[in-house]
Amino acid sequence: MQDFAALFEALEQTTKTNQKVAAMAAYFAKAPAADVAWAIHYLSGRRARRVVKTGLLRQWAAESADLPEWLFAECYDAVGDLAETISLIVMEASGTDSRSLQAWMEDVVLPLARQEEAQQHQAIEQIWRTTSQTHRLVLMKLITGGLRLGVSQKLVARALSQAFELPVEVIAHRMMGDWQPDEAFVALLRSAETGDAQLSRPFPFCLAHAIPSEHRETTVTDIRKAAIGSPDDYIAEWKWDGIRGQLIRRQGQTFLWSRGEELMENRWPEIESAAEALPDGTVIDGEILASRITDLGVEVLPFAALQRRIGRKKVGKKLLAEVPVVFHAFDCLESDGQDLRNRPLHQRRQHLSQLIEGHRPGTIVLNPALGFQSWEELEQIRATSREQHAEGLMIKRADSAYTVGRTRGVWWKWKLAPHTVDAVLIYAQRGHGKRASLYTDYTFAVWDAGRLVPFAKAYSGLTDAEITQVDRFIRKNTQERFGPVRSVTPELVMELAFEGLQRSTRHKSGIATRFPRIVRWRQDKRPADADCLDDLLALLPDSEG
Repeated sequence: MQDFAALFEALEQTTKTNQKVAAMAAYFAKAPAADVAWAIHYLSGRRARRVVKTGLLRQWAAESADLPEWLFAECYDAVGDLAETISLIVMEASGTDSRSLQAWMEDVVLPLARQEEAQQHQAIEQIWRTTSQTHRLVLMKLITGGLRLGVSQKLVARALSQAFELPVEVIAHRMMGDWQPDEAFVALLRSAETGDAQLSRPFPFCLAHAIPSEHRETTVTDIRKAAIGSPDDYIAEWKWDGIRGQLIRRQGQTFLWSRGEELMENRWPEIESAAEALPDGTVIDGEILASRITDLGVEVLPFAALQRRIGRKKVGKKLLAEVPVVFHAFDCLESDGQDLRNRPLHQRRQHLSQLIEGHRPGTIVLNPALGFQSWEELEQIRATSREQHAEGLMIKRADSAYTVGRTRGVWWKWKLAPHTVDAVLIYAQRGHGKRASLYTDYTFAVWDAGRLVPFAKAYSGLTDAEITQVDRFIRKNTQERFGPVRSVTPELVMELAFEGLQRSTRHKSGIATRFPRIVRWRQDKRPADADCLDDLLALLPDSEG
């Protein structure tokens, strides 16, 4: 556990990617397999759940440090992170517990969730008595479910590749899908036999880069500046606003995985049923969209329709009829059990076209390529994206392999500029991780009949210097406190960007925004200059208005 705590410190103390990878690789190379398994579990972003109520932890920590509740609350307010606050104020350790990470997880942390309150209290006190400050901080983050280490799964795969001397693509593939943090999993990762492909395991997704631009709206000029190349070298498709998925058909079974590595069982029965027409040894990449198949082709519905299906474990007949879905396939990764990812895209698409044409799998359709002769012509096509319920275009090199993650120069996304609105900051809450001591989570409002109505939350877009300024303003201009949330004097105006709107009964404004984020702090505007709710309602799709 001491080694994992040291790794935690090393990752916290650097922002340099290579140093993070080197620290993880060194840990993976020397740590016991069982500890490596748990480290991978948390480093790769697997969900950690709280095993003890935070209210109890606050109470016990205050008692341990002999602090009144109000003083503990002030300490927490100053530090901003519960685990860190506890690790700083509780009793000095009288000994050192040298258990491994695996032993801590399986003998102490996980059993806490099943214990009575008195047992939990005793176990927590024992942790505080026998651990150093950093060791205790890591354990408290594990117990509160707040362990965030600032690395991506891709970086973890790179580190494992270095530690185990295996290709990063092999490691990334083995980390996909369901696995348990145990020695058997680490043995699989270390295996020198690289031809493994478990029945349900998906391939790591190939991701796109945004075309760099100095302006909000990306133009043909930006494409030429980026030296992307000739339009003759590319295939263009709609960039849909749906759910990215990998559809697998192996040994008579169907598996549908999201990009977030979630196995979506029984969520999309019309797609799983259609997949039965596909031959074994097939893996295709595509987008799940709310769509209707008509005599004229496939009609894509707004994302708001798809949202009615998202998160449903089971779908009733009524919803199936009202919101049908279709899998829009745009790549073939495996055919007849053969891995096609290193073949050029135009060959993979040919396989895909023949596959769908030959087997006619109903609600699995080919995502068509868009014909164009020049970047200017493609720009005109892109301008019609919202009419298609698309976000813009994907442009992909016709000779490109299907790579792991984002590889520059392979796939590009050319999105429409987002909608924007000027809004007033009215509520704030502390952030997480390194921003836990700053107010960085904001709620924004627009005007409706002379009053400010909250409509969106945003967490990103300001510079560090601006965050510090806004934090200072919030502390000086707090009007009320509601637990961790502060209402503030409505003075700050920010320009927000968002991808779309839909009706919502859960919001006072009656609308919900898609991917809201801060574009800039409008210090040139007063609260009275902010936009009105009617301005937003005018942007609702016809089907929603």
